[in-house]
Amino acid sequence: MPWIQPSKPTQNACTECFSGSFCHKLLDVHLFRSLAHVRQLVDEWMLDYNTHRLHQALNFMTPLEFKQAA
Repeated sequence: MPWIQPSKPTQNACTECFSGSFCHKLLDVHLFRSLAHVRQLVDEWMLDYNTHRLHQALNFMTPLEFKQAA
């Protein structure tokens, strides 16, 4: 991954989009009880993000559908 200058998040819009989605849909919504709880919720979120959530950058397909179509 190329180096991104401090205070220049727009230099990597894909990373910023993912980070925003991760924060708004997971980190801002839950209070974590333990590290195991964090891991469980992150695993569930990643499964949803990669298999159920449509991505505009992938022509409104899930990453799994996009991979299978390639």
